[in-house]
Formats: sequence, C-alpha cells, structure tokens
Amino acid sequence: MEEVSLQTQLFAADPEPTVTAKERAREADRVYLGDNLEVLQKLPSDHFQMVYVDPPFNTGKVQKRISIKTVRDAAGDRTGFKGARYSSEVQSAHQYWDIHEDYLGFLEARLLEARRVLHPTGTMYLHLDYREVHYAKVLMDEIFGRENFLNEIIWAYDYGARSTKKWPAKHDNILVYVRDVDRYLFDESEVDREPYMAPGLVTPEKAARGKLPTDVWWHTIVSPTGREKTGYPTQKPLGILRRMITASTRPGDWVLDFFAGSGSTGHAARELGRHFVLVDNSPVALDIMRERLGADNTAYETVPGTEPGQPES
Repeated sequence: MEEVSLQTQLFAADPEPTVTAKERAREADRVYLGDNLEVLQKLPSDHFQMVYVDPPFNTGKVQKRISIKTVRDAAGDRTGFKGARYSSEVQSAHQYWDIHEDYLGFLEARLLEARRVLHPTGTMYLHLDYREVHYAKVLMDEIFGRENFLNEIIWAYDYGARSTKKWPAKHDNILVYVRDVDRYLFDESEVDREPYMAPGLVTPEKAARGKLPTDVWWHTIVSPTGREKTGYPTQKPLGILRRMITASTRPGDWVLDFFAGSGSTGHAARELGRHFVLVDNSPVALDIMRERLGADNTAYETVPGTEPGQPES
C-alpha cells in the first residue's frame, strides 16, 4: 500500500492540496476511525518520534464502564449522609469483549509497522499487563532487537477490588524500546521530578529539585468521579502519558497511538505542544475523542468500508 504525506487525507479519492508550513503546524493533528493496520500501512516511514500503544490486554472478559449520576429522591435506591435518599441514573455505558485467540499474531503485524514508522531517534511504549507482557517481550525483542530494549516500567496503583486468594494485581507493565540504542532521545531535564524519600541525605539543592522517577511509577488510575474521566472503559491517566511524552519527544514532534481509545495520548500531546495521529476502530471512541479534542486543530477521517466495531483499547 502506497505511503502518503500526513498532510493529505490518507483514504480520500481526491487528496487535499499541499499546505504551507504555517498551515501544517496548525492542522497537523489527525484521528482515524478504522482498522489500525490499514492506517499504519499508509503512514510514512521514520516519521514518529514516539509511539505509544495500549492494546487490549486479552483478559478473556467483557470490559465495561458505566457512568452513574445520583440525584436527590425520597424514593431513591441509595442512602447518603444523614439518611438522605438518592436515585441512580445511568449516564453512559460502554463495553467490549477482550478475547483474542491469536493475540501475538494480532500484535505482530501492527508492531512491525510501528517500528517502520518510528523515527531513528524514536521510542516505542507498549502498555500491557501480566497476562501477555512476557510473551510480548519476546516478540518485541525479535522486532526491535534485544539491544534496543530500554526499560520495563511498572505503573503501580492502589484502587479497585482486591482478591483474598492471592496477592492483588495492582500494576501494569510498559515495555520501552528504541529504534536505535545509540541515537534515541531521552530528555531527563524535562521530566517531572519526585521528592527524595530521605531528603536529609542529599544537598538542599537536590532536595528542592527532586529526583528523576525510577522505572516504578506510583500514579492513581483515572478517578471514576474526577474531571479527567470520559467514561471510556480503558482510559489511562494523563499523568503517565505526559511523563513519557516529555522524556521522549520535543515540542513540534509527532506522537502516534493506534489503539487510541478515549484519546488521552492526543490530549497530553497537545498540552505539551506535540502533534499526534490517533487511530481506533470504535465509533464510541471517536465520539469521545471529538468531544475531548475538538475540531479546530484536528482532522477526522473514516477508513472506507469501516463498520461499527468493538473498541480496540
């Protein structure tokens, strides 16, 4: 499939005309609805400074998120402070089946394309959990080369149900690979700092500045009642995305997320002055991204033949 510039509609019968550099800076961001592999195959090689993907975790379960609003109601089904009664109103409900018989085969074709479109100084972040991460590590070693493995980041959180029959699983795994271990960008000066656990053991200047985070990140999930919440089942917090983007890109760089879901990668990229391309095959995800990202600086395109599908992330 022929590669084309991101300044054209990838699937348009009559591509958009060439735009000026000023127009490019203003209108670069794009969101695609459709099969991410089909989109990936048309993206230019060596283009994206960072690729972040949060694919389905292959949990074998239905993933769902229900947003509920409570209103004061004397005949309601909930009891609040001082015995006040409230009723529940469902605002939105999203769900999908997270089951893949050939999960690694599903990932491999897309990760091969991800490496192709990654810039020679770029970084790839693959966000999974304990179910598939060890198999995916072997696959990524084959695609990127073991020498280009940079980190395994542990995102630890403490929220949700707890098992009483085993240690509760409260972390995700993010595999970090670079295109070229001798050329990649890592701008530690731009990364948010953390307080020292024993500030008395370092100089006052170091204590005031804080330390570079390690490969274990303690960060809450998106609060079910917080402003950041979109209602999307697998939404990831902006805080962890900002950290990755500031470390691995500079203002004006391009970021790609082809399991875009609620659009958190695009949201964080825009806040930080980066351009983005997002892809998802879910009309629900597209609607959320439209509301979240707006239309002024973002073009939306549907892959021909796309039918309403299950969310990819």
